[in-house]
Amino acid sequence: MAEVRPDEITAVLRKQLSGFEKEIDIYDVGTVLQVGDGIARLYGLSKVMASELIEFPNNVFGMVLNLEEDNVGCILFGDDTKIKEGDTVKRTKRVASMPVGDAMLGRVINPLGQPIDGRGAIKTEKFLPLERKALGVIQRQPVKQPLQTGLKAIDGMIPIGRGQRELIIGDRQTGKTAVALDTIINQRYTHTEQAKKQGIKPVYCIYVAIGQKGSTVAQVVTKLEEMGAMEYTTIISATASDPAPLQFIAPYAGATLGEHFRDSGRDSLVVYDDLSKHAAAYRQVSLLLRRPPGREAFPGDVFYLHSRLLERASKLSDELGGGSLTALPIIETQAGDIAAYIPTNVISITDGQIFLEPNLFNSGVRPAINVGISVSRVGGNAQIKGMKKVAGRLRLDLAQYRDLEAFAKFGSDLDKATQQQLRRGSRLVEVLKQRQYVPMPVEKEIVMIHLGTNGLLDELPLDQVQRFEKEFLEMADLRHKDLLDSVAEKKELTDDAVKRLHAIVKEFIETFKIA
Repeated sequence: MAEVRPDEITAVLRKQLSGFEKEIDIYDVGTVLQVGDGIARLYGLSKVMASELIEFPNNVFGMVLNLEEDNVGCILFGDDTKIKEGDTVKRTKRVASMPVGDAMLGRVINPLGQPIDGRGAIKTEKFLPLERKALGVIQRQPVKQPLQTGLKAIDGMIPIGRGQRELIIGDRQTGKTAVALDTIINQRYTHTEQAKKQGIKPVYCIYVAIGQKGSTVAQVVTKLEEMGAMEYTTIISATASDPAPLQFIAPYAGATLGEHFRDSGRDSLVVYDDLSKHAAAYRQVSLLLRRPPGREAFPGDVFYLHSRLLERASKLSDELGGGSLTALPIIETQAGDIAAYIPTNVISITDGQIFLEPNLFNSGVRPAINVGISVSRVGGNAQIKGMKKVAGRLRLDLAQYRDLEAFAKFGSDLDKATQQQLRRGSRLVEVLKQRQYVPMPVEKEIVMIHLGTNGLLDELPLDQVQRFEKEFLEMADLRHKDLLDSVAEKKELTDDAVKRLHAIVKEFIETFKIA
């Protein structure tokens, strides 16, 4: 038997030990102290960050919201019944984020970026945090490009620009979502070759449904598919049955996806429907985390909640690619009270508001926009030259009409000039009426507002104005397409175009009366 030398054994052992690598997975772990109502309190995570993702058993994730002396308050993004007291939790060391990318277009997702439309997985590689610091002043530029809504009343008097934050506010069932959906449908034009020739960049849309019924969200999806708008739209849904934490992060997920398009030099539009339910979800989460309540039981930082969200909407400077993120937040008021806590907060953050009134809605004026209270702080900067020119008189004429209308109800004898103003005003109200899901190209808006403000419709019977508009525009499309195209191209009504338009209208009115 061969002799075993000790030095050989030592050499072999040394060789093997030199190749040994320590593979120890180091992570911070904690313990669940308390769980329930979408909230968990954790012990032992001494180095955890605010807004960090925490991994729970059964593939449930949560986000840190409260950092206290002896425990951590965490909101859960999944079923809290799968977690029990004493469970071990792990840090992920990354802040709450969601996948972003063009693959999201045409899909319905939850606020975590997971598809819920039953059309399979979404392949994306890029992740962005849900909460991002808004860009500074230097990185922005003024709002100067219009975002056409296709609604005459808004494009004429309360224009929205790319990069603006315009609030849509009103009681329930006054058509707030309808205005937002029409705006999304109207962006279909921006994706056409014709728009490309005119130098109009395409707009990518995100619709965030917060605390709505599942059936309502399904209707929205169906309608957008019918109108061919889903191709460039993503719907983020956190329905009423979803936990409050998911409803709380939903608008931030929408802003994150919008920023993906903005930062790549494109234009995006995000609709938050609605922020009243978002504030209520945040109130629920805060009270469960035992944060001290303030006015209307909302926590003290509810203003900061919406300001850090809406401040992310911006028009980037040319050095950063010139992309934009436009925000259309929606707020539901109670009995028209715009002086309540959440409405006043959001009004002070946004660049204007579109106020929808139940009385107008019920009297058949739709969209039911109260022109007196509604305002756009960007104003004419967000209008093309032609619209600015024709709409200048529109607001004034309507305001005068509203004053005189109240006066005329007393039934006193009115002089000729007053009667004329009343006649003009009532025709303008009819011109501004518009059915849902039929947004109008800007050149047709300009033509109709021009006819209304210049008194060419004054002699028409009031109940025939809308029929006249429909038939006149159909005729113009067939026989005078070149006139409409020149308005779209030049972005204004030239003197020659005005003369030709007036001649066409006078001729058409003659045949219209006969019909």
